[in-house]
Amino acid sequence: MLESYIYILEFINKAKEISGRKKLQKMIYISKKFNLPFIERFNFHFYGPYSDELTVKVEELCNMGLIEEEKTKKSGATQYVYRLTNKGEDVLTNHLEQLREHIPLINNLQNQTSRFLELVATLLYFESLSMIEAIEKVKSLKSKQNYTDEEFTIAYDFIEKLKKNEVAC
Repeated sequence: MLESYIYILEFINKAKEISGRKKLQKMIYISKKFNLPFIERFNFHFYGPYSDELTVKVEELCNMGLIEEEKTKKSGATQYVYRLTNKGEDVLTNHLEQLREHIPLINNLQNQTSRFLELVATLLYFESLSMIEAIEKVKSLKSKQNYTDEEFTIAYDFIEKLKKNEVAC
């Protein structure tokens, strides 16, 4: 139980900071799909896979003073930036670094846009479907996003590189 909180702390620490609630959700979901030890359950939601459990844990970590949630205005919308506090760093120094070998994946996900991570996470959510069926499903469910064929190609290439551990930092 406590380990699941430590993994979230360590993940945010390795990413340095994460800009956006949606981006945090997608980074954790994609990482979980590639065998990082996250236990939170995800369901399909407006912006792709979403975990109520993760949201609650992040709120709890903020309330404990282990994570800072900074609210900023970006293009008129509220943006949330997550980073560890000094107290959070102290907690981590007392635990083994469980995610050290996954730093390249975490850094790569951190460097992607929320829009791209939403597409990748959604395609991974529908990975039991054929590529054509998954693309049609995404186009249907996320028609307002207007994803292009090129974006689908780039997303599938990215997923294949993740599967082959060919992700560059």
